[in-house]
Amino acid sequence: MTKPIIGITVGDPSGVGPEISVKTLKNPEVLSSCLPVLYGDEYVLRRVLSIVRSDMPLAVIEDPIEAREGRINLLSSGVVEESYEFAKVQGKCGQAAFAYIKHAIEDALAKKIDAVVTGPIHKEALHEGGVNYSGHTEIFADLTGTKNYAMLLTGGGIRVIHVSTHVSLREACDRAKKERILAVIRLADDAAKGLGVPVPRIAVAGLNPHSGENGLFGDEEMKEISPAIEAARREGMDITGPVPPDTVFVKALKGDFDIVVAMYHDQGHIPLKLTDFMGGVNITVGLPIIRTSVDHGTAYGKAGKGTADEASMLAAVQSAVQFVKNKR
Repeated sequence: MTKPIIGITVGDPSGVGPEISVKTLKNPEVLSSCLPVLYGDEYVLRRVLSIVRSDMPLAVIEDPIEAREGRINLLSSGVVEESYEFAKVQGKCGQAAFAYIKHAIEDALAKKIDAVVTGPIHKEALHEGGVNYSGHTEIFADLTGTKNYAMLLTGGGIRVIHVSTHVSLREACDRAKKERILAVIRLADDAAKGLGVPVPRIAVAGLNPHSGENGLFGDEEMKEISPAIEAARREGMDITGPVPPDTVFVKALKGDFDIVVAMYHDQGHIPLKLTDFMGGVNITVGLPIIRTSVDHGTAYGKAGKGTADEASMLAAVQSAVQFVKNKR
């Protein structure tokens, strides 16, 4: 079986994305399991190569089919061709980050690459550059025409998928409806299988403290969450819940569950980042293509210094390879 071709978007040039992308390509495990292709700009990569002191040759290619082992294969977008500042919000860097993502998505849809791994972007830079998306997940959903999708995080021994993400807490409560919860449970089952779990044990978190205490602290569990769980159980899934949100992740860490369905962004992000802040992986499930990502931001405090930790990028590439192999 040929090695999967993994496209890596280097993220916002002013952050640590280009650096951790280059560092990841130095890892023997990555090079033995896949053929990486970077999506970025030649100017940006050459600047970073001098900072991390990599001796790998840089080859600018026109198509992923031209990628070869033993070098850094780069598809250059030509957006940033002159000086830019590290650790600063810049519209042109936001435009560049979006161009890299768009190019990689197009190649993945055309089956030129097997998966996309994304480096960190800065939402303010995107908006300053005229790109009006709230994050990677929304970009991928829009550019692939996907309506039913969810954010999955994995790391620190737990997996968590979200019913809602980048919305206000008030709107997140309003979105906790049976139809959406059931859709995310199904995505959780599929994603866990894609990560190598044959029969996933799924836990669904409650929305309210103590999962509502039979309506004492809220009735969303009775009206929306429990009916979704019962529907999933009738479909043959191994599912438990609603489990009080203050205990569900403790049980997941003990090994009682393979994946947790969280009701909103921070409910799922806080335990994941507490257990594995730098090694977590962000996965968008429900797309027609495979997409994994680092689970940290642009880390401006480390940008341009050569000290950024590539652990999350390395884990994201490994997850993408695993998805590809299981899909094959």
